[in-house]
Amino acid sequence: MNNATRVLLDESRIPHAWYNILADLPSPPPPPLHPGTRRPVAPEDLAPLFPMELIGQEATADRFVAIPESVRDVYRLWRPTPLIRARRLERALGTPARVYYKYEGGSPAGSHKVNTAVPQAYYNAQQGIRRLTTETGAGQWGSALAFACAQYDLECEIWMVRASYDQKPHRRSLMRVYGATVHPSPSAITGAGSEILAAEPGSPGSLGIAISEAVEAAGGSDDTRYALGSVLNHVLLHQTVIGEEALEQLAAFGETPDLIVGCTGGGSNFAGLMFPFLREKLAGRIDPEIRAVEPAACPSFTRGTYAYDYGDAAGFTPMMKMYTLGHGFVPDPIHAGGLRYHGMSPLLSHMYDLGMFGAVARTQRECFEAGLQFARTEGIVPAPEPAHALAETVAEALRCKETGERKVILTALCGHGHFDLTAYDRYLAGDMKDVAPAQKRIDHALEGLPATEPAG
Repeated sequence: MNNATRVLLDESRIPHAWYNILADLPSPPPPPLHPGTRRPVAPEDLAPLFPMELIGQEATADRFVAIPESVRDVYRLWRPTPLIRARRLERALGTPARVYYKYEGGSPAGSHKVNTAVPQAYYNAQQGIRRLTTETGAGQWGSALAFACAQYDLECEIWMVRASYDQKPHRRSLMRVYGATVHPSPSAITGAGSEILAAEPGSPGSLGIAISEAVEAAGGSDDTRYALGSVLNHVLLHQTVIGEEALEQLAAFGETPDLIVGCTGGGSNFAGLMFPFLREKLAGRIDPEIRAVEPAACPSFTRGTYAYDYGDAAGFTPMMKMYTLGHGFVPDPIHAGGLRYHGMSPLLSHMYDLGMFGAVARTQRECFEAGLQFARTEGIVPAPEPAHALAETVAEALRCKETGERKVILTALCGHGHFDLTAYDRYLAGDMKDVAPAQKRIDHALEGLPATEPAG
């Protein structure tokens, strides 16, 4: 076993702190606004939703935040995760590029989402909370939070986007195995869900709708809080264990990245991989290009507007300045359910607006084609979400084949696709369509953006 391999497997290499990119940005992102007053939110405004420790992490100026030992102890079940060179994929492509992927699929939930689910459950339990509510798209986040709640003896109630609830029955089964209660969204048990069903009985749902239901269910109870799997600063913070490990692991291989590629829905996987590398770039020690990849069916970066918008469909959440398609936008039910969110992380949106990274959109068929190629060469079936990053990685590797460039490409394989085999069956049968919203759909949804002038 060589030294690089030891770095991959040594649990002492699990980071002791999360990295906060806010400490190194040239300017802070615009603040979230209260949906009623339209003034910047105060900590007490968020207290009905989140424990105080997470509220503090939302805006902390500290460059590093210590990881509680209880959280690191749970992390030891799967961390550190391996950084693997995709040599067989390289040979199949005939590329001189060197492709590395950070594999997060070995976690209990099969994805990176557990990296934030565990600390969120921990901080809630420390505050005496007994129940968490949340939404989930493809089911990775719901599975992760259900597992995390089991570690800290918390109840867990999940609203799963209807399209994914129907497509992925084994994901909801896994949540129930871990002890969670799972509802399809929109549901008839919340006011927000009932209103949607009355207007559109066959609604496929969306993350924005499911968030509304979970937030509504959390409200008004002293022992219940809401947990979010992406978008917010504290979630992105927790995911930096991915990039901190990868930074050290890649150095052990004697490499520095020329290109970092990640899929984006709300942005947590992408941010978790690239933030530590961006810190090194800002310090002048490396100079990688950084590229986000989103679905053509839900293209918030590449076709959205940078504006204040609600994080959910019903307008319960604070207003955040982000790249958005409009909180009323319901994406087509593609198989990458975790990327079907109308907006993007406010922190990533601010950084994108500053030109700190680029973004492209990919169709689902080219993503499944890349997923098949990866599975047949590297042996891991990727979830549809990271298959977006793989599609861009393959395209870049083929460009290197044409130019002769020996680029080092780094990507995050943020989860396996074992619960997505029905989707792969559809692709193999030729029964999968590429979808992209007409501009008039986006324009119509953007007409509903909220006013930002202070009320009163």
